[in-house]
Amino acid sequence: MLLGNALNTLWIIIMVLVVMLFVYLRYMDTRKPAAAITRGADPYSIEAMTAYVKESLHQLTHSQLSDLGLHEEAYRRRLNKRSELRSALKGCVSGDAMDKAYVKDFLKQLLVKDLGLNKSNIDAAIPFESLTELTPQDQFEILLYLYKQRHGEDALSVLLETYDLSQPRVIPGYGEGSVYAVTAEDIAYIYESEQRPLLFQEKLDIVVQRIYQQYKGFSVVDEIRDQRIDGISGGVSGVPVDRDSGQGTFYGPDDFLGLGLSNAELPASGCESVWIFYRGVSLHLAFLSFGSMLELKRVCQNIYKYNHPGQLSEASGYKVNEMKDGSRVVVVRPPFAESWAFFVRKFDLPKATLDQLITGSGSELVIGLLKYLMRGSRITAITGAQGSGKTTLLMAMVGHIYASYTLRVQEMAFELHLRKIYSRRNILSFRETEHISGQAGLDLQKKTDGTVNILGEVASDEVASWMIQMSQVASLFTVFTHHAKTFRDLVHSLRNSLLKSGAFRQEHIAEQQVVSVINFDIHLRRDAFGNRYIERITECIPVDKGALPQFEASSENNWKSSMEEYFHISAEHMRRLNEDRCYVSRNVIEYRDGAYIACAELSEISIREMTEQMHPEDAEEFRVFLDSGWGEQRGL
Repeated sequence: MLLGNALNTLWIIIMVLVVMLFVYLRYMDTRKPAAAITRGADPYSIEAMTAYVKESLHQLTHSQLSDLGLHEEAYRRRLNKRSELRSALKGCVSGDAMDKAYVKDFLKQLLVKDLGLNKSNIDAAIPFESLTELTPQDQFEILLYLYKQRHGEDALSVLLETYDLSQPRVIPGYGEGSVYAVTAEDIAYIYESEQRPLLFQEKLDIVVQRIYQQYKGFSVVDEIRDQRIDGISGGVSGVPVDRDSGQGTFYGPDDFLGLGLSNAELPASGCESVWIFYRGVSLHLAFLSFGSMLELKRVCQNIYKYNHPGQLSEASGYKVNEMKDGSRVVVVRPPFAESWAFFVRKFDLPKATLDQLITGSGSELVIGLLKYLMRGSRITAITGAQGSGKTTLLMAMVGHIYASYTLRVQEMAFELHLRKIYSRRNILSFRETEHISGQAGLDLQKKTDGTVNILGEVASDEVASWMIQMSQVASLFTVFTHHAKTFRDLVHSLRNSLLKSGAFRQEHIAEQQVVSVINFDIHLRRDAFGNRYIERITECIPVDKGALPQFEASSENNWKSSMEEYFHISAEHMRRLNEDRCYVSRNVIEYRDGAYIACAELSEISIREMTEQMHPEDAEEFRVFLDSGWGEQRGL
């Protein structure tokens, strides 16, 4: 009996020890899961630490906490910490700066406390102390980090302006003429001029950023995207190098050996395709590379994921979406595009004011007229090429619409973000989706108590047709953007859209509808050096052709006289049908020789209709403005 009890006790002790050993090993596996990954290689190289971070975070976010045998309070703390980490890992890929900072701080603790990264071994990741071993990417990331310490989000802008890197230059390999590009030689020169010994904490920040951008970030463009620039794109130049995909025609460096080409003449790889849109020009960061087409593909697959816009697939070869910070992102992929590519367009919300956008001699004339166009409820088109500043100008003009008016916005993708700028105003934006067209969205706006309709872009025939109809009956006035080059092109484009949509069948009637709606056209232009300005402000005045004379048969049975009158009226009718001009366009303000000047005076009908829509004090100020701006035309 005693022997049996002893054996039972021994078995219980053995089982307890086994359970304790299992819990201990599971806990140690959770603490350092990537030890085996770094074994046999330098554990402090970028590649090894990236692999360690991936495996560690996977274990921390997916392990079973119940296996650790924690008390209730400790279990709750670990669970909350894991939930917070999971949320940050999901949010950091959408442009959320707070989530990005949280993840980077977590990586610092992981590398320093668990992996043992310190002053003596951090140079194994990036050779900070050896100038000859630093790559152009290393040098640039160190420079950008140093400039960020002093200038924050303006770091890249200050760097480019300090060394005149945003100026056009003649660079071999780009063809004839000057281009905007930054080369590896430029970065090497700047780094030699500004290098200084780095503290351990500074080195740690740079190493953690490198690991983060390869793991969860947007590769070499991760920090650049956060800078205050107009936009950034990738995958839009170079020869695609992707032999493993099996799609399309791809080339590698070996394909051009033996041709006697210099380095400048060798084709650039599709990985060496980082372009920024800075102050109206596209500037190539030729020293940066994604490293492989797989890395570019990873960036494209992650950068558009905010708010789950759907899957980018071969059947759906592009996606248009926004990021957490309001940036617009467009992603394309094969076979729709020849390679994977992305386009991020940023909109500087705090600077969306007319006084900052419009400068130079005579700018007060333009700013004043734009204000009164909004207060006078004029249907206004903002036209210009891509990148000329239409969206930004529209943001600023909205600020001068009376605050009591309700605004309804229709866009292809959320770009204006007017509620972030004017948070206390009655504004609601709609956008197109896979199941809701722009036409359906505009139709719905009729039922949402909207006073002013704003269209981010009139790009399709259906939207153009509905814009004309809504401007006539569904709202007080409309403001929209369009890509027309001239006012005549704008009228013809909208007229053709009415015809294609089936709203009208005769050109002259459709054109009459268009010119009866559009009051003013603000045309923006961007020159070859990236300077943006308003080229002209055009007023559209419909031509009143009067009523046709009525035919009345002669009471004296004068057959000849009756026929002459009939043919005369018929000829007049045909002449009016075939008359090209059913409107008169006049440039009221033009940009000439670097200054804005007043040209044709506003029509009396526009002045009358605008003053009727204004508050009495604004109407009086408007009359004074006209006398001061167009006094010479009036003889004052």
